[in-house]
Amino acid sequence: MMDAAEIAQWVLRIALALAFIAMGVSHFVAAPARTMAAMIPPALRQKWMPAPRALVTITGLCEIAGGLGLLWEPTRFITGIALVLFLIAVFPANVYAAEHTKRFGKAALPFWPRYFGQVVLIALCLLAAI
Repeated sequence: MMDAAEIAQWVLRIALALAFIAMGVSHFVAAPARTMAAMIPPALRQKWMPAPRALVTITGLCEIAGGLGLLWEPTRFITGIALVLFLIAVFPANVYAAEHTKRFGKAALPFWPRYFGQVVLIALCLLAAI
């Protein structure tokens, strides 16, 4: 029988899994996918990522896999670490969007709330991974 802490951790895992899966699926919806592709900073897009829509597809698949990986015990720990690295990797796109609020609308959360939200999400991924 699970104690309260174990139940809370499972609830966290399920909530994070659903959030990552939903975010991943949104990468395959036309309008959000175009916005996400545009959020890749131009310097990165020109030098490292000449096909931003392909990167949006790949990151969507990563989020879906990450959500599912948190729910499967053999992959939970490595998935949590991978999600932390993923969140760090996509942060420059969030910063770029925050700097261009008129262009990105609701997707352009101000920098500091986005930063603190990202830190909290990273901490939750680590907590869910153990």
